[in-house]
Amino acid sequence: METRPLGDTGHDSSVMTFGAIALSLLEQEGANQMVELVLDHGVNHFDVAPAYGDAELKLGPKLRQHREDIFLGCKTQERGYEGAKRKLDRSLDRLGVDHIDLYQVHGLEYDSELDEITGEDGALRAFREAKETGKIGHIGLTSHGNPGLIRDAIDRIDDLETLMFPLNPVVVGKDDAEHDYAGVLQAAEEAGIGTLGIKAFAKGRWPSTDDLPETDRPYANWYEPVDSPEEIAERFDFAASRGLTSVVSPGDPKLVAMVLQAASQYDGMDEAAQRSLVERLRHDESPVPEQLHH
Repeated sequence: METRPLGDTGHDSSVMTFGAIALSLLEQEGANQMVELVLDHGVNHFDVAPAYGDAELKLGPKLRQHREDIFLGCKTQERGYEGAKRKLDRSLDRLGVDHIDLYQVHGLEYDSELDEITGEDGALRAFREAKETGKIGHIGLTSHGNPGLIRDAIDRIDDLETLMFPLNPVVVGKDDAEHDYAGVLQAAEEAGIGTLGIKAFAKGRWPSTDDLPETDRPYANWYEPVDSPEEIAERFDFAASRGLTSVVSPGDPKLVAMVLQAASQYDGMDEAAQRSLVERLRHDESPVPEQLHH
């Protein structure tokens, strides 16, 4: 599988990142098999979080077995210093490792959160201390919120090394400030920040729970995904061709094999094909940005 430099971190990430939230929906044996499958396809960048149920625990056994082959991203929703310190130690304990390669602020949504994170008793102070003591290697941030806020974070966090944010043909086609994740990508590239794309496979919001209860959804994703091999390959090719370092696989394990196939076969998407896809999908409803608590 193709690899690309993750900004200025010195690490080359596979063009697909494994979203380990999928492991939370599997029994341990199935989780082990999925990690082996992902590694067999050449994926070297994994992403997990305490918010993903027991995904950290499910990842642990194979992570420890293949530690040298996995660039491990983890994250925290804590915004303050003490909480971030505690959550980091808890993640290290649950994963059964002594080092996380990339530790990220999880799900930035509000200006007030950015103020808190960057303040004297903010989470970033805990991140920086952890980096000095070797508990983490790099500092990142994730958001599926307002692109302007993400740009502010780039300006205000001078040691930010990676960003995770939505990018798909629907948001690119909206062509307004509210959906300008393409502008985030450009700003990140100019700053030498590695870029991880989420929501590449989003088709739209699920019908309301009155029409389709959560228990009846065919996939565990919080958005309705595209789910044919052809559509998944098309969406992967689009996201990877926009200049992202890596495209994060969706949360439902039923989709992972198709994304692995697409990532393994990726060989670019020309500009005409990208434009055609944007035109076809620009009027679809986008599930981002949306204020989420998950």
